[in-house]
Amino acid sequence: MQLDEQMKCWNHAAVKVLDIRRIVMEAGAQLSSYTLPANGFIYTIRGSAVLQLDGQTYKAERFYMLHGAKGSSLDIQTNEDFEYILLYYRAFLAFPSYRKKWLLAQPEVAPFSLQYGFAPSSPLGLLRYLDELEGAWIQSGSLDLLHTKSLFYQFIHEMMVQLAEQEIKTELADPVKQTLRYIQNHYREQVTLDFLAEQFNYSSRHLSMQFKRQTGYSPIDYLIQTRIAKARNLLLRSDATLSEIAAEVGYSDVYYFSRIFKKHVGISPIQYQRKIREEARAEDRPLVISESSIGRRWKSGYIDYENHYQYIDGGSTPMKRRKTSSSMIMVALLSITMLLAACSSGTATTPAAGEGTGASSNNSSTAVSSDTGSQTNKDNETRTVSTVKGDVVVPANPKRVVVLYLQGDVVALGIKPIATSEVFNGAAYKSELEGVNSLGTWFEPNPEAVIDLDPDLIIVPSEETYTLLKDIAPTVYIPYEKMTTEERLQSIASIFGKEQEAETLINNLNSKVEESKQTLADAGILDKTVSIVEGGLKGMVVVESKQYGRGSQALYEYLGMKAPEGIQKKIDVVSEAGGSNLSMEVLPEYIGDYVFRSVYEGADNLTDNPIWSSIPAIKEGRLIEIDFDFFYYSDIYSINKQLDFVVEKLLAAPRAQ
Repeated sequence: MQLDEQMKCWNHAAVKVLDIRRIVMEAGAQLSSYTLPANGFIYTIRGSAVLQLDGQTYKAERFYMLHGAKGSSLDIQTNEDFEYILLYYRAFLAFPSYRKKWLLAQPEVAPFSLQYGFAPSSPLGLLRYLDELEGAWIQSGSLDLLHTKSLFYQFIHEMMVQLAEQEIKTELADPVKQTLRYIQNHYREQVTLDFLAEQFNYSSRHLSMQFKRQTGYSPIDYLIQTRIAKARNLLLRSDATLSEIAAEVGYSDVYYFSRIFKKHVGISPIQYQRKIREEARAEDRPLVISESSIGRRWKSGYIDYENHYQYIDGGSTPMKRRKTSSSMIMVALLSITMLLAACSSGTATTPAAGEGTGASSNNSSTAVSSDTGSQTNKDNETRTVSTVKGDVVVPANPKRVVVLYLQGDVVALGIKPIATSEVFNGAAYKSELEGVNSLGTWFEPNPEAVIDLDPDLIIVPSEETYTLLKDIAPTVYIPYEKMTTEERLQSIASIFGKEQEAETLINNLNSKVEESKQTLADAGILDKTVSIVEGGLKGMVVVESKQYGRGSQALYEYLGMKAPEGIQKKIDVVSEAGGSNLSMEVLPEYIGDYVFRSVYEGADNLTDNPIWSSIPAIKEGRLIEIDFDFFYYSDIYSINKQLDFVVEKLLAAPRAQ
């Protein structure tokens, strides 16, 4: 970035000083891989040291200025006593019109994330401002903090003058290198694309596009590959349990780890461990493994859902890629086209397709206002729907629908989308989506892939995905986590003008529920207690809410069956997903007359466990195993199938006395 551009940015910036401190390092001391928590200046006072910022080396003598971006990795090696001032700040372009103009002109540049180092021509002038800044910062009064901000602007002015005099070259910190380094060091922790973008002061979209351009992978794909590589080494070099390995590489849920491992490696962790060890014994040689975090293009990770306690992780399915410039042009053309279409509709108050007016509906728990409903403009074949993001103009008869996570309700309404987020193999509606494009995990769709599909309607389940895709085509955000199954279906139906079909589906479901309850009552089962568990030898999660999944909606919400008293008290008051992780020793106290256990490939075999086998429901054959994939979803299509399964299995089990 040219200096005059930097100066313009500072002139339009709002700033906040976050911290200023004076640090002394003794001779021989080291600082390794310190991540800057914010943009910052380092100004040496005395002594000398070798500084590395994101791998770039600087020889810092007395009075040397270094600027680093948020997320940069700092290393310091001293040979003598070394003293420096560290100043952290946050800055952003304050005026929306200038910020928009800047981003349109230079979308890939973060104006305050530059990296540079130089020896000032007038070092004492900078030191004077920094000393005054430190003094005002220590006082911490309201007036002193205001003075701090004033001094900071004076400091920036003096520094820019000296940069201009010396014609110092500045360069943008490489977000890809920063991200690679961060993932390698923090893969055990909770890492999301939004977190990485925030960490390095970039937009999620820009970081993802830059990362894919340089590596061929999305940041989350790379994170998964890193974790899988670490897990492989642990499987081969240790006797750690699957749960311990899952936790070590960043997954709190062993089932999710097992599924994602199989998705990428092709076989389950246990099968992989057995296979490689048998091969090693057959070759009569020591077991040696050397893995790179990137070996080949992996398949995408599984979808996850907040109502299920496992850690969210995943990536995007690789698809045909275009150059970023052409993709951005396509987005712009589509946005202009939709704007013109909306303007030609003859109403000055109708927003551009895909954009909200900012006016929320009266009921924040529904995506389509029950008061306003859907209004069809027959002349232009559009429909205006009122959403939590404002009014959105959608096609009256969309032909190319992209839907993330909510595909079960869309399928139930008789609509086959052209693309969806990934679906578990055991999902009730899996066969209905045969041949439909997969966009990877629902929380990180690939915008370029969506553009290539040329959709005329997009349905998303989160604010993040709405922001990511809303400029591509008319986009409707459904806040599904705040809705019942029926509310969600009605909202989606209103987008397509299929309110009558939704009403029929709901009536049919209610009829099935009543018939099922009567059948179970006649068999003497409806008044018996049921428990839902998931886990293995080291402990079990006992479901304690209707919203948890794993059959909780079918059993506790629709059929109205009760859990043992201790669990039922929690079910009666908990409105969100909830469950308790219990040891095997106390588990029998929480098991009802019938027990449903969520199972998956690689789940522990409990047959020989004496505590498990002694539980009356297990011993007397009233254990019903349910497939995780099949009971994961809560759409109306899946609930119907789950009810059929539950009733059939309860009737087939031995009767509880």
